[in-house]
Order: sequence, then C-alpha cells, then structure tokens
Amino acid sequence: MGVSDFSRSGARRPRWSRLAVRSGVFLIVAGVEVALFLTLSRMGLIEPPLAPPPVVVTLVNPPPVPPPPRVPEPVLEDSPAPADAAPPDTALRVAPPSPPPPPLRPPRLPPPEVETVPIAPSPPALPVLTSSQTAGARTAGRGAGGGAGGAGSGSGAGGSRGGCDMVSRLQDALRGDADVRAAIDAASRQLNASGRAIQVWDGDWLQNGDEAGKGLAGVRQAIAMEVAFAPADCRTEAMRGLVLLTLGDGAGASRIALGAPAWRWSDLLEID
Repeated sequence: MGVSDFSRSGARRPRWSRLAVRSGVFLIVAGVEVALFLTLSRMGLIEPPLAPPPVVVTLVNPPPVPPPPRVPEPVLEDSPAPADAAPPDTALRVAPPSPPPPPLRPPRLPPPEVETVPIAPSPPALPVLTSSQTAGARTAGRGAGGGAGGAGSGSGAGGSRGGCDMVSRLQDALRGDADVRAAIDAASRQLNASGRAIQVWDGDWLQNGDEAGKGLAGVRQAIAMEVAFAPADCRTEAMRGLVLLTLGDGAGASRIALGAPAWRWSDLLEID
C-alpha cells in the first residue's frame, strides 16, 4: 500500500506532531517581530518605551513609645492604716480635688437717685361772675355805678371825666375786631358762661387755665392799644369797682369784666 493510499484511507497525524508544528510557527513569527522592532529602533523610526522613574523609599524607625506616667495612689489621711501595712510614702501625696469656685456675681449697685420734680398745678380758669356781682358795674354810656364783683368790689363812685367815655371806647373797639369777638365767644362756651361776664383783669391780667400768657388771646392787646392811644386825661381817670363790656346786643351775648377797688385806665398798660 503506498502513501497516497494511506492518506486516502483517512489516517490522521498524532497530537504531539500538531503542537510541535504550531509552536514552531509562533516562535518564527515572534522572532520576526523582535528583529523588525530592533531594526526600526536602530533606524530611529521607533523610540523605545521609557522606563518609569525609580521610587525612592526611605525607611525610618519610629521613636519608641514612652511608658505611661506612674500615678501614685491617693492616701486618705483620715482612714487608719492597718498594723501590718508598710509606712506610707510621705514624699508625694495627692490631695482630693477641691470644688470649683462659685461663679462671680456682678456687684449690686445702689438704685439711681431719681429726682422728683413737682408738677406745677395748672392755673385756674377765668372767674365767671354772677348777675349780682355785676349789678352795679359801669357799662357803656353810663356814669358811676355802685356795685361789687370779685376782686373789683367798691361803691362805684367814679364817673366820666368830661368827654372821656372809656367804656364805650373799649366796647366799640372789641366789637369791631372779629378775632377778639371769636376768642371771647370761645372762652364763654368753654366756661359755660351763658351770658354771664368773664373777669379778665382784677388789678392784674388773669390767665385762663393752660392758655399761654395772661388775658384772653388778643383781648389784652386790643384793650391796651385803645388805652395807650386815648387822651392823657382819660388814661389817668380814677376808677372804682367793675366795668362791664358787652360784645353783642342780645341777652346771651358774651361779656367781659375788669376792675379793682381803686384803679386807673393806665394800670391796664402795666407789664408783668
């Protein structure tokens, strides 16, 4: 039987033969690749891989751990030592911990001195005269009258001197001033005068409660202006008792009164 006949008969090579052939082929291919790489590296076409820099490691021995400090046992002074115990070491004694100090408190300050300021009482309101107090008061166009009223009590013996009718002069001036009439009407409503006279001067100008200044607003100035520009003999006319000034013709018209036991018209010009 020939070789061709053996191949056709289906016989196969052994396994070790096949492994040898494969190993030879792998070695040949690897040798060719290594030779090709070395050749290209020599020609400068391929740079060889750089090796990583070396790592320097320094070994240091750690320092020895110191032993823990020796804490002596506390010695209780009050507890009796046993008879067979060794004498205590008096060189070092640990005292029991003292309690913490109490927290500091701020010093108590005396209460501040409060100055007591007395409150001044409010001035009283203007006095409202009754009809009996103004019964004998001097009015416009009349001469002397005998009457008494508040601080202006008197027999009322004073009369007009010549052509001096200061009552009519003042009454006409107050009626012609709308601001003065409004101030007197407001005071009459506030004091509930209801047609009775409000006294504004009794030898001194009076203040109406907490109103700023003495005398009603604008009334004192209007009267002082008329008296200041009156003739000299009229300003020095001697008067006694009350004078009544009416600001309207009706029965409920507002009225003011001024006067003292003995006075002159020039006294109305005195400044406090």
